[in-house]
Amino acid sequence: MLLTGSLKSLLPQALRRIIRCNRLSISNTSGMAEGYKQANVVILHKSLADDFEKFCHANKGPLPLLYRSKPGDWKCPALSSDSDIRTDCLQYRLYEYGACTGSLKSLKEYTEQLKDMVTFYLGCSFSFEKALQNAGIPVRNVEQKCNVSMYKTAVPCYSVSAFCCNLVVTMRPIPANKLEATVLATSEIEAAHGAPVHMGNPGLLGIQDLSKPDYGDPVHLHPGDIPVFWACGVTGVEAIINCRSPLAFTHSPGCMFITDLKNDDVTVRSSREVPQVHCISQDPLHYSIISAEAAQKIKTLESLIGIDPGDRGIIHLCRQDELLKSCLSISHARSVLITTGFPTHFTYEPPEENDGPPGAFAIAAMLQALEKEVAIVTDQRAMDLNRKIMEEAVQLGILKRPIPLLSYQKESTDAALMFLCENGNCGRPKFDHLIAIERAGMAADGNYYNARKVNIKHLVDPIDELFLAAKNIRGVTTTGVSNWGGYAIACALYILSTCEIHDRYLRKAVGFPQLSKKMVWLSALPSVTKVISAEPVSCDFLVTCRWNQLPATKSCPAQFTSLEVITFTCLLVDLGDSWLASIHTVIRVVYKGLQDRMNIKILKNELTPCGVTSSMELCCNFTGSARNPVC
Repeated sequence: MLLTGSLKSLLPQALRRIIRCNRLSISNTSGMAEGYKQANVVILHKSLADDFEKFCHANKGPLPLLYRSKPGDWKCPALSSDSDIRTDCLQYRLYEYGACTGSLKSLKEYTEQLKDMVTFYLGCSFSFEKALQNAGIPVRNVEQKCNVSMYKTAVPCYSVSAFCCNLVVTMRPIPANKLEATVLATSEIEAAHGAPVHMGNPGLLGIQDLSKPDYGDPVHLHPGDIPVFWACGVTGVEAIINCRSPLAFTHSPGCMFITDLKNDDVTVRSSREVPQVHCISQDPLHYSIISAEAAQKIKTLESLIGIDPGDRGIIHLCRQDELLKSCLSISHARSVLITTGFPTHFTYEPPEENDGPPGAFAIAAMLQALEKEVAIVTDQRAMDLNRKIMEEAVQLGILKRPIPLLSYQKESTDAALMFLCENGNCGRPKFDHLIAIERAGMAADGNYYNARKVNIKHLVDPIDELFLAAKNIRGVTTTGVSNWGGYAIACALYILSTCEIHDRYLRKAVGFPQLSKKMVWLSALPSVTKVISAEPVSCDFLVTCRWNQLPATKSCPAQFTSLEVITFTCLLVDLGDSWLASIHTVIRVVYKGLQDRMNIKILKNELTPCGVTSSMELCCNFTGSARNPVC
């Protein structure tokens, strides 16, 4: 018998011959024939082959198809010059009606049956291990001389006919400071599963215990290591089990077919597709991936919404990169709870400020378009007001359907926990993310005050208790944003959704890209006209206007004469390919409470390198009076 010492440097053809002669004392092919592609193997009846190929194309992350044979052909000339699939894997598994009925060293005794069967060769993560090592990243399973750990997840694959199963993943411990290098090293090797599909807490994939893999061996983490998961070709084994075909064969997990193809045919990506890694939660530990281009757009947006046109001394309240982190967290959320309402005008009915609810409903509209669950919690006395706003938003098509409106009252010491979790069970939260937008918060003395230091506690329900309780519920994240920052969140969620790198990570590389829904998301973006008028609007960009000079009352001038030239600070965020041409057209801005409109023509336009307008001089033709701009 041969030992493993020099196997990593042997050529694939020599290794296959050794395996064919059954002369190896190893249990897996990890680390063997370094730099060459290895393949998962699925062999099934020809009547199922077309559907299985469709299943592979629908789930390219776990099942990157390298080659499909013809019926009865046990060679694969596209992958190797001299091979026999009946003998060239270390070990095989036999499946009958979905049950594994044996492990085999050779399939030669099934030669007659194989004449009516088709072999699929699927990419394997062993193929990128050398690339990791070349990037200075340790491969723990190779170091520990064991098979890689493989786990069944709770993530469903895209089903095709009889082929349906959950995703299987491999796990490799990676030092925390090597995560981005790991993503960069593997993202271009799509034939070997590409970039990771999850980084962090395994429970978020439905994996309960890393020490008990479903396939392979336990791989031990070193201090400072993060569990990183890749889609795995053993997903095909699970599909065969669930298909329950009378007869099928697969490789034994970890005992791969070694090809003659080198790992030098990586996918060439543009600079806009360079991935970045961001930590979005510490408990549970969770990282996300986004393209550098999308991240820069959101960071630019964040810098713009941090502008303080009234010089109110609030710049220090804007926390750098929090918009990106919060929106990444919201993007991963299943269910979101939004609250708004600041009854500062306590002598009026209703007393609410009017800049919070539009932002709240803008976020809600985008979340609906992204097919997430969303609800709004507000003060009991403001339920009718918010219900009317919601009903009108549905009538105008801003919302696709009504949103649950909830009220929170502190009826017991555990009221917040009961509100946020199923039966008060912290392990079953109803919401993954809580957002407060322009919402009154409790002061240190337990009261609520407006900007004039007037106590408005009698108008406010203690909804901020939900945010305090959420700190102690694992997996629930909170975000606080002021008035029109809600538009920024909606816009950032759109940017994330149209990022192919983030989209793949969200869907765990199963199913198809979601970019076909881009027009639905685009239609959900906030616009001035949506908030005010039922008139249809087609916008390729989001416009946010602020007056350069505000009177002491912080409201717009009450009256304008025709053709008066006013200078605005306008923020334009790139949301499509046609925005640059559209910017030179007439923009129409609608003012609150008025059907009057002002025609705006651009006199001077200054763009940043990212395509964001930093300042713009506009010629405005006004009729009638005007109040605060909508955005």
